[in-house]
Amino acid sequence: MIGRDKPLLLLFQDEARFGRMSDPARCWAPVPIRPTVGLALIREFRYFYAAIGPQGGTLHWMVTEKMNTENMSVFLKQVAEAHTDRHVVMVVDGASSHRAKALEVPDNMSLIRLPPYSPELNPTEILWHELREKRCANRVFESLDAVCSEVEVGLQELASLPMAVTRLSGWPWIVNSIF
Repeated sequence: MIGRDKPLLLLFQDEARFGRMSDPARCWAPVPIRPTVGLALIREFRYFYAAIGPQGGTLHWMVTEKMNTENMSVFLKQVAEAHTDRHVVMVVDGASSHRAKALEVPDNMSLIRLPPYSPELNPTEILWHELREKRCANRVFESLDAVCSEVEVGLQELASLPMAVTRLSGWPWIVNSIF
């Protein structure tokens, strides 16, 4: 019955943890200057859920305290409610919260699981890399809220630019699929 009464929408979902553990990365400096980067070893984290639609530049996201089945259900409901006119085909990894019997999958949504150990097939992984590189690398944040605010600004900017989302995630095998 999938998609027989509604057009299909292909989305890829993943979660990532952002926090106050600093993320040293390469950076440019003129010769002979050697750049120094502050270090933070504070174990505070929040989880970001995201679903990315490479074909239309769609980006949905949510921030939570924990990564669990309950929050995954809330995120799926949020995405489904944003696309009541479509049947959402959501590609997910094999995380336990994606396989739990208690997971509530909305009626206008179907989940497809990626093969084990294949993050390279999920374009949402590139989203996390982009946010870490552009928003968090070589920075020490004063609070967990400051980290979340910075990541949220990056997500809001991307969500407002569908072509940027498509460029980031629109791999040929996805864009040319039947969806």
